Amino acid sequence: MKARRDCHECLQRLVYQAAKLADNNEQIRERAIKEGLKILEENFSTNEVTIVIAAKIHEVIKEITGNSDPYRAMKDKEMAIARELYPELSLRAEAASRRRGRKRSNLYKDDFTDYLKLAAAANTIDFFRGPGSIEVDIRRPVNFAIDDSEQFEAKLKDANKVLYLADNAGEIYFDLPLVEWMRRFANVIYVVKSLPVQDDATLEDIRKAGLESDFGTIITGTASPGIVFTLASEEFKREFESADLILAKGMGHYESLSELPGQGKFFYCLMAKCKPVARSLGVPVNSYVAMLQ
Repeated sequence: MKARRDCHECLQRLVYQAAKLADNNEQIRERAIKEGLKILEENFSTNEVTIVIAAKIHEVIKEITGNSDPYRAMKDKEMAIARELYPELSLRAEAASRRRGRKRSNLYKDDFTDYLKLAAAANTIDFFRGPGSIEVDIRRPVNFAIDDSEQFEAKLKDANKVLYLADNAGEIYFDLPLVEWMRRFANVIYVVKSLPVQDDATLEDIRKAGLESDFGTIITGTASPGIVFTLASEEFKREFESADLILAKGMGHYESLSELPGQGKFFYCLMAKCKPVARSLGVPVNSYVAMLQ
C-alpha cells in the first residue's frame, strides 16, 4: 500500500512522539525533531510505502539521541496490560468455543475461529493509543469486516511451513494459542523484530515474558515497521520464500506486503486503525480484517 496524503500527518506525529520518548533533554529532542521532519519532507511521496519512511525517521532519531529503544517504557506498559487481560479474554474464547461445540461436531473450525479472533483482538494495541482506550477496545467482540478465515484454514491443512509475522509486543500472549493450534498441521515459525522498532515484539520481549520455549521456532526479520526487504536478514528472506503461508499481523505488514503480487499466500489479521488503511481495504475505520491475498 502506497502512502496517502493523510499519512503525512501520521508520520509527523511519529517524529514528535519518537523524539519525546527517546530523550528528556530539550536541545537534543529539538534536534531529533528537526532532523526527523527533514527526513519526512525529503522522502514523503504517494509513490512510497510509509513504513520505509518511518524506518528512516526512527534511524535518525535513535542516532541523534543515542537511545536504541525509545519505546521501551511504552512496550512494558502495553505488555503489562495484555498480560493482565489475557486470562479474561482467553476464558471467554474457550467458553464460546464450548458453546458452539455442543451444537457442532467439528470443533477444529470453532477452535481456529476463536483463536484467530483472540489474536485479532490484541491488535487494538497501538503506540498512538492510550492504555485506557486499549483496555476498552480489546474487550469488545471481534467481528471481521473481511473474513477469509475458512479459506486460510483449508490452505493451512495442506501446508508444511507457516511464517507468523508478529506485531506489537503485547500481542504475544494472544498470538500463542493460535500458533499452538496451527502447529497441528504445519511447522510454524514466529517472526519478531531483529532490533527494537516502535512497540513491536522482539526476542527480548518474548524472553522477558517467559514464552520463548512455548513459541518453539522463533527467528528475527527486519529492524523496521512492517517488512523492508533491504533491511531483512538472509535467514528471513529464505524462510519467507519457502513458506507455504504467511500470517501477517498488523497494519505495517499489510502496508508492505500488499505491494507484492497476490499469491493466495498472505493472510492479514489486523484492525484497520487509520483512514488510509481502512480505505485501502474498503472497510470502516477500526474494523477487524482476516484477509487472504
